[in-house]
Amino acid sequence: MVTVHRLLDFADCFTDRNSTSIDLSCNYWYQGYCPQSDDLLRLPRTRMSEEIARGLMQYLAADDCYNREGKMYGILLVEMPWGEQRILKAFSGLLNGCSVVDGWVPPIPGRSRVAFEEAGTLTQLEAMKQELIALNQIPQRQEYEVLFREFELQLQVLSDRQRNCKQQRDTKRQLLCQSIAGKTLEISLEQLNQESRLEGIERRQLKRQRDETLQPLKQLIEAADGRMRALKQRRKELSRELQTQMHAAYTLINFLGKSRSISSLMPTNSIPTGTGDCCAPKLLHCAAVHNLKPLAMAEFWWGPPSGDKIQGEFYGACGDRCQPLMGFLLSGLAQNQSVSNLAGGVEAQPLLPTNHHISACGTGILPVAQMLPIIYEDKWLIAVNKPSGLLSVPGRYLENQDSVSSRLRNLLPDSLDLNAVHRLDLETSGILLLAQDKETSSLLKQQFEKLQVQKIYEAVLSGTIKIDAGTIELSLWGDPENLPYQQVHSEYGKPSVTGFQVMAREGNCDRIEFLPLTGRTHQLRVHAADVRGLGIPILGDRLYGCRAAASRLHLHAREISFKHPQLGEWLHLQVATPF
Repeated sequence: MVTVHRLLDFADCFTDRNSTSIDLSCNYWYQGYCPQSDDLLRLPRTRMSEEIARGLMQYLAADDCYNREGKMYGILLVEMPWGEQRILKAFSGLLNGCSVVDGWVPPIPGRSRVAFEEAGTLTQLEAMKQELIALNQIPQRQEYEVLFREFELQLQVLSDRQRNCKQQRDTKRQLLCQSIAGKTLEISLEQLNQESRLEGIERRQLKRQRDETLQPLKQLIEAADGRMRALKQRRKELSRELQTQMHAAYTLINFLGKSRSISSLMPTNSIPTGTGDCCAPKLLHCAAVHNLKPLAMAEFWWGPPSGDKIQGEFYGACGDRCQPLMGFLLSGLAQNQSVSNLAGGVEAQPLLPTNHHISACGTGILPVAQMLPIIYEDKWLIAVNKPSGLLSVPGRYLENQDSVSSRLRNLLPDSLDLNAVHRLDLETSGILLLAQDKETSSLLKQQFEKLQVQKIYEAVLSGTIKIDAGTIELSLWGDPENLPYQQVHSEYGKPSVTGFQVMAREGNCDRIEFLPLTGRTHQLRVHAADVRGLGIPILGDRLYGCRAAASRLHLHAREISFKHPQLGEWLHLQVATPF
């Protein structure tokens, strides 16, 4: 029998299980469609399950072995066959290199069947990784860069000198033509032409010397790059083969007692690495196997940040690995259970707002109280004051459909071509422009691309800076392996420019006005946080290192000015800053 924990093991706040102050309202739904009936099946993440998870966070924080690597952890509140409530806990992937750890939910069965093949493949992958590192660090790369820069400098010096000589020769030709004639002029002009030819020879010789010096190095580097491409392709093939074997072997069981392999449940043949190793499938599979009734679940990130994952933050089921499995895993779970059954009969708050309507796409609940404030509207465009915590446009997966554009499409069903012409980050509030037809959308996007739109943002820094105003110029790049995180990268980055000035000094925080001249992803957040910019993260920006407690990201798109794409007049919009 898998280890299950008493309700109080991880949540000290529940010392009185009959307390009516426990908040059991739902903050998120784990959900999916039943493969047999096509019914939408749901399991809540309640405030209570979040508090239990925070108790687990304290448990993790006390042991250094849980803080070395970042990963997802989760708890599942279950009801035992005899009615008592207990807790299951799980981690995603491996914990310090182990898949089975005492006291934690074990991995989904199947991995052991391919253990030998997995060990061999992992050995090959590690050898390839080390070879790739060695190939990327061959000394010829640095030698080539040094010599290339030296030759470029020599060519530049030679070009500057020859340019001056040519100007002198041109002047001398004019003087000669004005002062002498006949054979003497012909001889003098030929001498000048000979000087020009000799300079051309000198330039060609330097280029030849450069090519002869660099070509052998270039060939070695190209051979190394070719080998790296082949290794990366082979690594991808090996990983795909291993994952295919593992996904065919992994067997999930649901609450109907049905079993299916992961490969048969995923929508395509391209199954993401790690499918089946996440917390949610492990917890639900374990509960189904041991006849435990799930009541609520909560998953969170713990350890060093990675991508958009921040320690102590709660996250829903990942869209590519877990979401496609949810419908099968929840099948057979009683859908009429009430959250009021949790924690010994405590009366729960309603799971959904009393007043709501279903969004047009049928994927979620939209409270009337959260309707968008429209600050400008005509037949061509709409401007809204986007609240923090709302997406600009829908995401790829079920849980990311609520957004400014989806809400407006629901309000304005005739606006089939409604399109956001730019983006604001999820946590950024402020003015967002949407076009109501394709022509207006194209014209507005052209203004953004040509940097003709003037934007002003207001922010509060999590510290103070020494200067009052200035300009930040940094090249930003999004590492494909660590998105959406952006970093300064002189080689791969795209230029980004931001003007700034201090509006007020508010104790230990400065209120800043940002004037972005370009529109890169997370531009203002990186320009604030990076030491080559202001060196102080925006208050509430935990992705870029803000440690101060804050209710939200303190960044607001306050003003925008642009030429109306149809009327031709200059339009200036402004909204109040909410912090």
